[in-house]
This record gives sequence, structure tokens and C-alpha cells, in this order.
Amino acid sequence: MTAVAESPTETTPSAQRNGNARPFSAFERLVAWRYLKPRRKEAAVSIVTLISLIGVTLGVAALIIVMAVMNGFRGELLDRILGLNGHLVISAIERPLDDYEAVSERVSGVPGVKMAMPIVEGQALATGNVGAGAGVLVRGVRGADFVKLDSIAGNIKEGSIESYLTGDGVAIGTRMALNLGLVTGDLIKVISPEGDVTPFGTTPRVKSYPVRAIFEMGMSEYDSSIIFMPLEEAQLYFNVEGEAQVIELFVDDPDAVDSYRPLIEAAAERPILMSDWRQRNQAFFSALIIERNAMFLILSIVVLVASLNIIASLIMMVKEKARGVAILRTMGATQASIMRIFIMAGIGVGFVGTATGFMLGLLVCWNIKGIQRLMNWMAGADVWDPTIRFLSEIPAKMNPYETLAVVVLSLSLSFLAAILPAWRAAKLDPVEALRYE
Repeated sequence: MTAVAESPTETTPSAQRNGNARPFSAFERLVAWRYLKPRRKEAAVSIVTLISLIGVTLGVAALIIVMAVMNGFRGELLDRILGLNGHLVISAIERPLDDYEAVSERVSGVPGVKMAMPIVEGQALATGNVGAGAGVLVRGVRGADFVKLDSIAGNIKEGSIESYLTGDGVAIGTRMALNLGLVTGDLIKVISPEGDVTPFGTTPRVKSYPVRAIFEMGMSEYDSSIIFMPLEEAQLYFNVEGEAQVIELFVDDPDAVDSYRPLIEAAAERPILMSDWRQRNQAFFSALIIERNAMFLILSIVVLVASLNIIASLIMMVKEKARGVAILRTMGATQASIMRIFIMAGIGVGFVGTATGFMLGLLVCWNIKGIQRLMNWMAGADVWDPTIRFLSEIPAKMNPYETLAVVVLSLSLSFLAAILPAWRAAKLDPVEALRYE
């Protein structure tokens, strides 16, 4: 019969003819591979199989890329926020922090505390050479502490740290400099509504400072709204001579801030109120976690839809291969063997699609910055607006456990999708299939 050529019975072991072949034997793998090979007479099956393969590939790649970008986004934001703001913040109770120098020195000796940074800060309006001005946050810090802020001191774009440490100027972000038309050496006018009290009322305090350094953190909110000023000058400007508003502490392990609290409270030797970075940014990072989980769930549906295409392609394959399956059954192939053949065919599509999607996702994540530049060039504009998305570049950070979860999810759905068509093929009646042959 010509149908025998369609089924590779010449390679069937004697054990298979007796119905005792071991699971996933060489014979079953060979038949599954031949069923997956595209044939001219079965173009429809090949097209549906190809669509299934592409669907799994794109679904897995999209899931890996989106999860990597979400992780990178959270990680970059966390690094920048914690790089500028302390992990623990000490606030005064009962009396002002007029002993901030002594308190800072004592808490700096606590094991695990890297730096204690007294701060004076306040809201103000800044004007420059162009524009109508912008609201800013003025932060007064000691020169020695400013040098230790790697996210700032390590990203000076114009000017120098030495110029700032002379104590007669300020440091601003690149976006503030751009918005106000400032370069190093220019004067920036700082206007505070909490000014001097006169017989005619409170007059705003206005003072100009030379720009000694321009930094770029890569986070637009900070680059456009923060002015760093020497602590002594900030104390004079805000009328809090000899005092600090808070003391920010940087520790070795930000995730274990609770373990530092008792030691810091004891070292302070005065009534204090402490808050940590989790409390101050809880809503923000909780929203990021919820968004990441929602994106994982939504994109998992894409992989599920691709798995449904595998069901469609295998059902069509069973219909096209009904004659060959019937011949295999009459020659001794068991129902379990037939079922394993079609399961391997379905898993084969899922495995190739998953592997290709994994490589595509990996390639995109490794070259995400180059892709961003290409998109900017093609669009003729910045498609990643940092004023909206906080960061200047698209971050991507692959988590090996999440990537493994994506791969396992895709392979599991491919296996489940192959069960129903394989079961139908195994239940095929050879007599009915060959009745009219």
C-alpha cells in the first residue's frame, strides 16, 4: 500500500510491534519528527504549525522583555532614590536638632551605618537666564557628605566637585540647567517665600548663587528640581542657624533597616523619631509590584493563545495523518505509543517556540539601549520621555527565576495543549480509518 511509505514502519522495532516499546523510544521520536516536517500536500497543517510556533516565540519573548524592563525600572528607581535619600531618617522630638554634629558622630559609629548626613532643606523658586522660573527643593548638606553621594558626585557633567566645595556656590541638575539656560559660572536666583519679617510684613528672601557644578542622576525629577547648597549657607538662607532639620542615615543593608533601629536610638542619646525608605516610598513601590504582576498575567494570556494554536494544528495533523495512524495501529503500535507521538509533536512546537522566544528576549534585553536609540532615530524624537517615565533610558534587568518561570509556563501550556489532540489520535479506530481505502 502507498500509505505504508507515509509511516516509517520499516524502522519499527520488534518490541514496538509487540506493543511493549519503551516510552518516547527512537521510533516514536522519528514518527513525531516526520509528522512535523512540512509536506507540500499538507500546506494547511504546516501553515497552522508555523503560526503556532511564531505565536509561542513572540509570547515568550514579549513576556521576558516586559518583565525585564519592569524589573530594571524598579531597580533603577530604587538605586536612584536610595542613592540620594537616606535609608533611615532621624527627626527631632521635643527640641530642635541643634546637636546634630554630636548625634551624627555617635550614630555613625553604629555597625552597618555608612554615613550620617545632617540636612537643611526647603522649597523655593529658582530663576535663571531664560524661562519664568521653577519650583525647586534646596538641600543643604556638608561638603564631606556631598562627596560621598556617588549618584551625584560621580555624575558631574559640568564644573567640578572642588569648585562646589569652595562653599560659595550651588550644584544643580542638567534639566534644571537646560530649563533655566544656565551653565557653570552663571548666577541662579533663589527666592524663598519664608523671608524676613519687617514692619510691612514678611518679604521673600532673594539671593543669587553661582552655579559651581551640574550633575545628571538620570532621574528627571531629581535632575530638574533639586539644588544642593553648603549646609552653613542653607542654615543662613532658611534662618535655622546652628540647627539641622533631619539626619539621613545610609546603611549597608537597606532591606534590614529594622535591625538598625534599636542601636541607632541608643546611640542618639536624645529623643528622636525615625522613618525608613520603605515607609516613605511604600505607595510608589507597591504600585510597581502590582503593575509587574498584572503585566505578567496579561502577557501569559498571549502564550496561552499561542498554545491554543498548537491544539488547532495538532487536530488538523491528526485528521491528515489518520490513515498513517491506522496503519501503525494495525502493525502493532499501542494507543499509548500513538498518544506519545502526538504529544512529542506538540511539545516539539512549544519547545522550539520557547527556545526561540527566549533567545529573542535575551537579545532584545542585551541591546535595549541600542534599540531605544534606533527608535529615537526612526521617530525623529525621544520616544522615551524622561519627564513622564522618570528615567532617561529604558532599563532592562532579567531575573533568572522569573525567566525560568516563563519558560516553564510556556512548556507546560504546550504539553497541556497537546494532550487532547493526542488522546483523539490514540482513540482513532483503525477499521473506520481504513474502511474506504
